[in-house]
Amino acid sequence: MALLHNRVSNKELKERLMQETEPRTTISFYMYHPIANPQAFRDELWKGLHALKVFGRIYVAHEGINAQISVPVSNFDALRQYLYSYEWMNGMRLNIAVEDDGKSFWVLRIKVREKIVADGIDDPNFSMERKGKYLKAKEVNELMQNPDVLVIDMRNHYEYEVGHFDNAIEIPSDTFREQLPMAVDMMKGREDKPVIMYCTGGIRCEKASAYMLHRGFKNVFHIEGGIINYVHQVKEQGLEQKFIGKNFVFDNRLGERVTEDVIAKCHQCGQPADTHTNCANDACHLLFIQCDACKATYEGCCSTACQEVIHLPEEAQKELRKGKDNGAHIFSKSRERLRPRLDDR
Repeated sequence: MALLHNRVSNKELKERLMQETEPRTTISFYMYHPIANPQAFRDELWKGLHALKVFGRIYVAHEGINAQISVPVSNFDALRQYLYSYEWMNGMRLNIAVEDDGKSFWVLRIKVREKIVADGIDDPNFSMERKGKYLKAKEVNELMQNPDVLVIDMRNHYEYEVGHFDNAIEIPSDTFREQLPMAVDMMKGREDKPVIMYCTGGIRCEKASAYMLHRGFKNVFHIEGGIINYVHQVKEQGLEQKFIGKNFVFDNRLGERVTEDVIAKCHQCGQPADTHTNCANDACHLLFIQCDACKATYEGCCSTACQEVIHLPEEAQKELRKGKDNGAHIFSKSRERLRPRLDDR
């Protein structure tokens, strides 16, 4: 049987990545399209992408594909040709990263999921066939001049915190499945108002636009290709930049700088800062914002308790990590949930 999974340790893979001399391009893409056999498609896709030296994180489900990857520059055209060889992905938008050092991923992981974005929707009448109208950057800027327009951010708190569109409404939750009904409730009574929905690369706001229409909203738009595509179009066309700060991304970079504005604060000292980091204590690995001064003071940790842990012998640290699976929980930390951990400093 052909190898369809990585068998090399993360440490070695990271070392290999750092030793690469050819630059890489970081790309994200998604497509809502019925896939009859996600597991078979997953295995076929792994072989095709592995041959092109693609790294990244890809989810496949009956409803489609969601991917964040990097590829050697010399293989970019071959990658596009391979993806477009599937009729349903032919012409699919490939979002190229705004700010990229090529070190976003070090391994290829493709997983079969129930959905490509967890939405909590169990209404059998809901369909992605009816969704909001796409907006290009110029159209976004023009529509935002309308004082009645509602601009809704469909990202999590830690994403909104470091960067967002001017006057955007935050849906205060750390999970998309909670945000969907919350957005409907928050906008109740304004069903006739024009609504612009946005997210990082377009996948969440596209589904959110369909859900808002399903729940009775009349005039729903979403930004084509999300923040990433918007920023590219603004630069290419010399438009006014309406997005302020950093665009949070779910890879090793943890952010792309869009404007020089720093709109967030260090979670430890409260000074202006917008650099996300994971706590240096691997038994914690909490995602939080830390300024350079606090990084030095706390040695990259979120609290003095974690700082004490990193100075323990490695065997003692391993004992503390046993049975702990931080996983996606490191990305589920609103400011309110962070505070109890940071207050012990």
